[in-house]
Order: sequence, then C-alpha cells, then structure tokens
Amino acid sequence: MEEQNTQEQKLRKIMFSLIALAVVLAGVLAYVWFERTSLVNDLNLEKEDLTAQMIALQNDYATLSSDYDTINSQLDSSREEVSQLIERIKKTEATNRAKMRQYEKELGTLRSIMRNYIVQIDSLNTLNRKLTADAAAARKEAAESRRVSQELSKTVENLSGQVATGSVIKGRAIRLDAYNSSNKITDRSSRVVRLMTTLSLVENDLAPKGPIRVYIRVKDPNGIILTAGDQQTFTVNGEPLIASASREVDYQGKDVELSIYLNGIPEYVKGIYTVEAYTEQSLLGTAELMLR
Repeated sequence: MEEQNTQEQKLRKIMFSLIALAVVLAGVLAYVWFERTSLVNDLNLEKEDLTAQMIALQNDYATLSSDYDTINSQLDSSREEVSQLIERIKKTEATNRAKMRQYEKELGTLRSIMRNYIVQIDSLNTLNRKLTADAAAARKEAAESRRVSQELSKTVENLSGQVATGSVIKGRAIRLDAYNSSNKITDRSSRVVRLMTTLSLVENDLAPKGPIRVYIRVKDPNGIILTAGDQQTFTVNGEPLIASASREVDYQGKDVELSIYLNGIPEYVKGIYTVEAYTEQSLLGTAELMLR
C-alpha cells in the first residue's frame, strides 16, 4: 500500500511538471505569436506608407508638363515607371523586406529624376522667356531701324555694309533627336544607334544662291566633339573647327529644311548632348538633347 502511494505521488509530480512545462510552452508560443503579429503589422504599415509615397509621387508627376516634346516624352516614360512600381508594391507581401528595400531605392531614384525634370523645365522656361524678350526687343529695334532708315539718307559704305550683313544665311527650328535600331526616337542612351539634327535655312533674297554646306558639331555631356569615320574640318570667320557631320543643299533664297545624321558612334552615355549648326559664314543655332 505504501509503495502504491509512492507511485501515485511520483505520477502526480510528473503530471504537474508536464502541466507546468505546457504552460511555459504556451506562454512562449503566445509571446512568439504576439511578436510576429506585431512585426507583420509594422511591415504592413511600412508597405502602406511606401505605397502612399509612390501615389503622392505619381500625383506630382501628373502635375508636371512642358512645352517641349522631348521632355514630355521622357515624362510619359517616367510616369509609366511609377505606375508599374505601384503595381509591384501592391502585389508584394509586406514581409518580403528585400523587395521593399529595393522599392524604396527605386522611389528615391524616381524622386531624383523628377527633381531633374523640374530643374530642366524651369531652365528651359527661363531661356524661352529670355529669347521671347530678346525677340521682342529685336523686333522693336528692327522697326526703329527701318523708321530711321526711311528718314535718313545712308552713305554708300553703310548701304554696302547692310547688304553684306543681310546676305548671311540664318537657321531656325534646330532640333537634335536620338534614334534606336528600329528607327524610333528614344531617350535611352543604351539604345541609341544614331543622332539626327534637323533645321531650316531661312528665306533670304540677299544671300548668294547655289550649293551650300551645313556642318554640325555634336558635343557629349563632357563637351567632347563626337566624330565618326573621316574627321571633317571647316572654317568660320577664319577659325578652323572640327565637324561631326555635314550635308550640302541647294539654296535658292527660299526656306530649306534638311536633316543631318551622325552614325558610327560606338557608345552614348547619359547626360545632355549639344549640337551646333554652322555654315562657313556663321553659326546657325544650337539645340540640346538629354539621354538617360
């Protein structure tokens, strides 16, 4: 009988020990579950905050606009990237922290790109206002010059000087575009296979008629003149210059539209490219192109 009591006491001790262990395990499991739930909630909040930031950036991109087709095309591309990133965030679990950190970096990059767009648009708008003001001032000055010329008699030397100045051919609507291998305009530096400069020679009855060669000088973001194949040179007002490419057209005193291609450049880097167009008389004008 005494031995049976001893056995029962041992069983009760074992049972109490197991109960105590079960209570401890239940407490540990409850703590782990609580911590995991708290972490998942925190990660979900981070995902919601990241999504809200992306939507805010999307709204900021929607408000950006410019009067320049090239920038508008670049803006459309960036808007599409923002939309795709929002969709990827929504489809990714909040617990995938590596992906969320990647999306945060992409958000920072898109913000930086947007700031660059704002700076570029502001710069172009400022330049456009200045050019508009300069043009208005030039028209006013020209009108005044015509009035004065009608009122005053000119000497033969002055008349000759006016004719020489007026005979210089001028250019307008100068534009620089990049094309990919499918012959479509692109702003991705890695896809560019050639550049094309377009411009118009302005009507001028005083200018000499006949063949005239137009030269372009394309500079990369580091200011280096791009050349392919045989290097061309020309002279403007006695100064020798290196040309990227050139084309001869028949000028008969009327408007002439022309395009000049630059091929054979092995690589294009990101940044702003500048083109200068010349005849051997003068600079016709400049244009810029941003590749990313």
